[in-house]
Amino acid sequence: MSQAIVYSAKGCQDCEKVKQYLSEQGVAFEVKDVMADVQAREEVEKLGFLGIPVTVIGDQAVKGFQPGELKRMVAAVQ
Repeated sequence: MSQAIVYSAKGCQDCEKVKQYLSEQGVAFEVKDVMADVQAREEVEKLGFLGIPVTVIGDQAVKGFQPGELKRMVAAVQ
């Protein structure tokens, strides 16, 4: 399975929910802080999003904490 990426920032409650959800599902993920990393911010913009969290799994991306969508994305790459 390809590793997930969570574009996040300190103090973002929905970001924490996404990370907790992925951990509970046993999904390995990398965290990229869009406030500390200009490249991460640019990657989010290239995906077409202006806010966070943005979760990328495989070739799919979703913004916000959307458990149903995250579950579908995880299932698609397992």
